[in-house]
Amino acid sequence: MDFNLVVLGGHLAAPPEVRVFESGARLLRYLITVKSDEPRRRVDVLPVTLWDPSDDLLGQESQAGDRLWCVGSAQRRFWDGQDGRRSRIELVAANVSLRDPAGLFPDPAKA
Repeated sequence: MDFNLVVLGGHLAAPPEVRVFESGARLLRYLITVKSDEPRRRVDVLPVTLWDPSDDLLGQESQAGDRLWCVGSAQRRFWDGQDGRRSRIELVAANVSLRDPAGLFPDPAKA
């Protein structure tokens, strides 16, 4: 059985980007900074895409540094660029929260 589930907790690297298409579909894009100390210290910036976000989520003011929690699946996207075929992996979110609803993901900076 295959299973593709990603749970991500991090900080916004930049304010979110909202796109509205002619069809009326909306796209909300985040860049999430995730710090890791194991196996070595590093910072990853990961793209997160949320299709047709709720009006409540769009109405929330968010800025770089805000904490964000996402649940979704990893997806690899392909496109043709000037340098040939390109790809990237992103999280396609099913749920995004700017608040930790259940206290599941404590912020280490506040510990």
